[in-house]
Amino acid sequence: MFDILIVDDEAHIRTLYRTVFIDSGYRVEIAAGCDEALKLMEKTPFDLIILDIELENESGLDLLNIVRQRFRDCAIILNSAYSTYKSDFQSWLADAYIMKTSDLGPLKDEVKNLLGESSVEPTRT
Repeated sequence: MFDILIVDDEAHIRTLYRTVFIDSGYRVEIAAGCDEALKLMEKTPFDLIILDIELENESGLDLLNIVRQRFRDCAIILNSAYSTYKSDFQSWLADAYIMKTSDLGPLKDEVKNLLGESSVEPTRT
């Protein structure tokens, strides 16, 4: 079973995504901001992070940089309502960029795609 971390400042998005991905068979943790996410990452080796860019008083791109330096094996999907960040070089550090919409199909497909690239599914105790 894969571990996913959802980082978004909007409680309803965190709740929705958590429910959808738990129902799809993933273990899911949620965080509202960068500090909370980093604390969780110190405890759990996540396989994938779904990361909002515009967090309350923070930038998801800052967290993206930290994760790339400290947790290199973790896949990252930037999930934003704003397409303008696609041209920001920092966003290119992510494995994927998915626009937020009411259709979660593309996000779910990208999660499956990125986690499917692992040769062996991790075993966690």
